Amino acid sequence: MNNPDNGPSLIPLGWHWLVDFSECGLLPSTLQETEEILTVAAQKSGATIVQKCFHAFSPHGLSGVIVIAESHIAIHTWPEHRAIAVDFFSCSQKLDVQVAIDHMREAFGAIGCDVRKLVRNTRVQ
Repeated sequence: MNNPDNGPSLIPLGWHWLVDFSECGLLPSTLQETEEILTVAAQKSGATIVQKCFHAFSPHGLSGVIVIAESHIAIHTWPEHRAIAVDFFSCSQKLDVQVAIDHMREAFGAIGCDVRKLVRNTRVQ
């Protein structure tokens, strides 16, 4: 499939929502708290959870990934900066990512929230 005006067409393979939450007043302090927040976010977005993996890193941060049928939600916390970064990647346009982001903003007590959407493409030959 070619586009005669612009060369080969690009089709999206998926979308990344890169979210930086800043000035978080309710940083999760345990792996269980982190897991619960992301589990609810995944459920609210309409995702099917396949697997979960969370771990603590030195000195006091938490990170983890929830694998969803449509791809993943990854998180990384920096308590010393009151900041959390989330990568919500999906191959499905059916997921309601905004409701998941809103849930996380409230759950983390974040004052600042910067969302960047990136499209992953491939060339169609």
